[in-house]
Amino acid sequence: MEAKKAATAGFDAVEAELREISHWMYANPELAFEERAASARLASFLTARGFAVAHPAYGLETSFAADVGTRGPRVVVCAEYDALPDVGHACGHNIIAAAACGAGAALAPLVDDLGIRLTVLGTPAEEAYGGKIDLIRAGAFRDAAAAMMVHPAPEDIVDPAFLAVAHLMVEFHGRESHASFAPQLGVNALDAAVQAYVNVSTLRQAIYPTDKIHGVITDGGSAPNVIPHHTAMSWYVRAASTTRLEELIGRVRACFEAAATATGCRVEVTTRGHGYTEMRNDPVMVDLYAANSEALGRPMGRGADRDPAQAGSTDMANVSQEVPTIHPMLDIDSAPAVNHQREFAAATIEPAGDRAIRDGALGMAWTIIDLARGDLWSRLGREAV
Repeated sequence: MEAKKAATAGFDAVEAELREISHWMYANPELAFEERAASARLASFLTARGFAVAHPAYGLETSFAADVGTRGPRVVVCAEYDALPDVGHACGHNIIAAAACGAGAALAPLVDDLGIRLTVLGTPAEEAYGGKIDLIRAGAFRDAAAAMMVHPAPEDIVDPAFLAVAHLMVEFHGRESHASFAPQLGVNALDAAVQAYVNVSTLRQAIYPTDKIHGVITDGGSAPNVIPHHTAMSWYVRAASTTRLEELIGRVRACFEAAATATGCRVEVTTRGHGYTEMRNDPVMVDLYAANSEALGRPMGRGADRDPAQAGSTDMANVSQEVPTIHPMLDIDSAPAVNHQREFAAATIEPAGDRAIRDGALGMAWTIIDLARGDLWSRLGREAV
């Protein structure tokens, strides 16, 4: 208990600054791989707390790696800080970053006594490209014994499910013509895009509840009296496993190809960013975090009690395939607003959002203390849910 008291005191000393950082990030959102100001400020905070900070790190301009400790198992606490187009920090990455740095500040003076090495890892571009996958490939998690992060949400869930996902970019190529004078000479790429959308909508009747397909038209043409020669679409395809995802992608591609055939267009399908896997929650860390969170006054729900179809995706799931991992979701009293809504973004800087920084930071710090004090490292990774 003495170590947890010391960690709490360490967090208390920086809590006001972390709240200010979270609010500043809310007011200054940066998109994927453009998080220059946020990553610099977070790196500066950790440098001032005794971490050896590399910024940039692992070949990514807006990543950083902050290390403290010289011996023992290494734990990686992940900080996300990219925002969304139009709706800013509507996924609460400002809270994620502040909580990760708070856990780091709480533990930094204790690492030698605990016999651990600690890394706070800045992980850009979760929303769009999958920066953690670049970091995996660059070796950022190679010798890690455990990895963790927390995420704001409209409810408390210690072991949420996450779906595998692929991001498909679709382009239809036709031929322009005067829409009234000579429509017979055109090949309408917008018709292909509309037909593709209808095909996918029809497919949705015949898939599992955990299969998700959603898309938008990003280029629909330029003028109503010109038959569009080019249209573009952006699609996310999700499923409960990578195996099922590959099956589903094949069916979705058939929808695009059928639309091209029906309209006489040519179709191109490419992937954007990295594919994300399904999540594997480490049960030992799940139980430790749940107990610590309850001790902090935040009882956690369990993923088994939720509808498995109510799930998003994250590149932290890819980390969980490499390293024992947890990714608890913390309620910020946003309901009925949910992630990716403007109202959710606004909730991140309300008192409940600030409390999530504290509960998340200390929940992670206390869990790491339990792992070290109990020498539980060999139990990690045996089984995941």
